[in-house]
Amino acid sequence: MGTSSATPGASFAAIDFETANNDADSACAIGVAIVTDGELVSVEQHLIRPPSDEFVFTYIHGLTWDDVRDQPEFPEVWEKIAPKVTAADALVAHNAPFDRRVLQACCRRYGVQDPAIPFVCTVQMARSVWGIYPTKLPDVCRHLGISLNHHDAGSDSEACGRIVVAGLAAGWRLESAGGAGSV
Repeated sequence: MGTSSATPGASFAAIDFETANNDADSACAIGVAIVTDGELVSVEQHLIRPPSDEFVFTYIHGLTWDDVRDQPEFPEVWEKIAPKVTAADALVAHNAPFDRRVLQACCRRYGVQDPAIPFVCTVQMARSVWGIYPTKLPDVCRHLGISLNHHDAGSDSEACGRIVVAGLAAGWRLESAGGAGSV
C-alpha cells in the first residue's frame, strides 16, 4: 500500500462514488482510500443497495441491481467507514462536486449527519500543479503513471489518493486548497 515518500501531517480520505442512475442518492458503490502522514494505508470498496432498482449507468461501471440487491443500504455502509473518513483532515475526490453531491444526498435521504470536512478536488489540483488537460481521471493517472481500473470505486479512490500524494511531493499543500482546489 505504501507510497514512495511520506509527507508528514498529510492525512485525508479519498472517496469515489458510483451511482445507479441520475438521482444523487442512488449510490451503488463507494471506494475509500485513507492516507495518513502522506502514506496510503488502506483502500476499501463497498457495494450499496440504492433506494431504487433503476440502473442507468451499468454501461459505465458494470454494476446491476442483481449485484447490489442484497447489499446494505447507505447508512449501514457509512457506519463502517465514517470513523476513518471523519478522522481525516479533508475529503478528496476527482471531480469533487459530484462526490460531494452524492454524499450529501445520501446523508439527507437517510437522515445521516453529513460530515463537516472540506472537500478538495483533484481535477483542480492536477490542473494547477501539472497543467494537465483534459483532466479526466484516466488522463491524470496516465500522466503520473498511476494504475487505474476506471469506474471501480476502490481503484478510483486509490488513484485519487495517489494523485494527491504526488501533488504533495511536487510541493502542493493540502492546507492551501481552500481556494480553487476545495469545493
